[in-house]
Amino acid sequence: MEIFDYDNILLLPRKCRVESRSECDPSVEFGPRRFKLPVVPANMKTVVDESITEWLAANGYFYVMHRFDLDAVAYARHMRERGLFVSISAGVKAADYALIDRLAAEGLGADYITIDIAHGHADSVQRMIAHIKHKLPQTFVIAGNVGTPEGVIDLENWGADATKVGIGPGKVCITRLKTGFGTGGWQLSALKWCARVATKPIIADGGIRHHGDIAKSIRFGASMVMVGSLFAGHEESPGKTVEVDGKLYKEYYGSASDFNKGEYKHVEGKRILEPVKGKLPDTLREMEEDLQSSISYSGGTSLTDLRKVNYVVLGGENAGEHLFM
Repeated sequence: MEIFDYDNILLLPRKCRVESRSECDPSVEFGPRRFKLPVVPANMKTVVDESITEWLAANGYFYVMHRFDLDAVAYARHMRERGLFVSISAGVKAADYALIDRLAAEGLGADYITIDIAHGHADSVQRMIAHIKHKLPQTFVIAGNVGTPEGVIDLENWGADATKVGIGPGKVCITRLKTGFGTGGWQLSALKWCARVATKPIIADGGIRHHGDIAKSIRFGASMVMVGSLFAGHEESPGKTVEVDGKLYKEYYGSASDFNKGEYKHVEGKRILEPVKGKLPDTLREMEEDLQSSISYSGGTSLTDLRKVNYVVLGGENAGEHLFM
């Protein structure tokens, strides 16, 4: 098995078939809806909040609301009242089962539910998928996170409609340092490995440092790409604003950090400061333009054309091995 990550893969261009990059369509069908981009901000407290997710839903973007310090039923009701789709997170504890029961009992439901735990290849996730499918059979269930083909196969067989791939590759995740496990450092290769067995959509979660990494994720099998640090640090971001040497930063911390948990117990995340980088809509517009450019380099007109390009592995004995795949 070849091991690589985003920084040592480059995609190879094919003859361009469009007059303008603006002709390329980066939208994606994911579950029952189509979205402007195959990108979703990470469901973390310092990345999204109620106002950001409301704006995303109203403007054609996918979102997953985090599950921390949130009345998810009230949140779902708020989104329904505004005619917006509901996409929330759940864990696998008793309170999460009660949440599903309330959503069903009050007729609110949810369009998307993401079962969001650090190690998603677990019996507890199998039970939660079954519970959601029993109580809310129309809900599109995303489950994760996993990092192996076996994990993808099991989650799909258990009833998940999409799987989230990535164990600790994020900028504020220290899972591999604390546990010795994970896909950090080879996330793109793990994505390729998992996509080979997937029959349902995959969300690539973590390790995205540049807009071009989104195109690489699509090439290696992702339908949607979850992005944390690139979406943190905006003027609208919920993280605390901090001034250092006259420059403004926003705090950004992992969901498994003590900053998020409120206690130092089973910590697998850390806190960093992200430079304030302007407004979120401007970043989304730039992402869209960059992805349109990526599609034009692929010789295509739509997102799936990225899957058809060849690539090279930079450095090492296998450099150029895939030039003539």
